[in-house]
Amino acid sequence: MGRKLYVGNLGYNVTGSDLETLFAAHGTVSSAQIIADRSSGTSKGFGFVEMSTDDEAKAAISALDGKERDGRMMKVNEAKPKESRPGGGGGGGYGGGGGGRRY
Repeated sequence: MGRKLYVGNLGYNVTGSDLETLFAAHGTVSSAQIIADRSSGTSKGFGFVEMSTDDEAKAAISALDGKERDGRMMKVNEAKPKESRPGGGGGGGYGGGGGGRRY
């Protein structure tokens, strides 16, 4: 069991500080962060919390998964390792090349 937890289905006004307070009732919180959209800076409605021990992480999952907060049922589970994505820039244009317009 890992100590890093995924917390989903959050209201867009929930902050990292709110997550830290919520999870602190179940153990020592090492870190808490909300994931925000890069361009707008607004919350994407999910975040990650890292607990100090596996037992605290299990306790937090048991207590908070499915719990209602701001009218939404939170989803709390062990975070999965970040998958590596193929590199490369691109987007835009035909062929996925260097962006920009083709005339």
